[in-house]
Amino acid sequence: MTPYLLASACLLVVTLGYTSLCASSPFGDCRKCKGFGYALKKDRRGNLRPGKTCRRCRGDRKRIRVGRHLYNVWLRLYRDATPTPAKKFTPKG
Repeated sequence: MTPYLLASACLLVVTLGYTSLCASSPFGDCRKCKGFGYALKKDRRGNLRPGKTCRRCRGDRKRIRVGRHLYNVWLRLYRDATPTPAKKFTPKG
């Protein structure tokens, strides 16, 4: 197997895997707060306490994946650019 064929096969597997992940689970954990919804801070004893609400996810603990966001943008552009077919008038009777 040539290296180019192997590299393209690996790229295809990774792309299809990420596409299926975005289709099955469009939301992932927030990368900033790691899915907690708030920042962790330590008190004087070293115990972890909840801090401020995460600004990136606003405490929702989830974010939309990059691939799903790009798909949504593409779908919105496609729907806006495609004209809807005009309905034909047919008289009753």
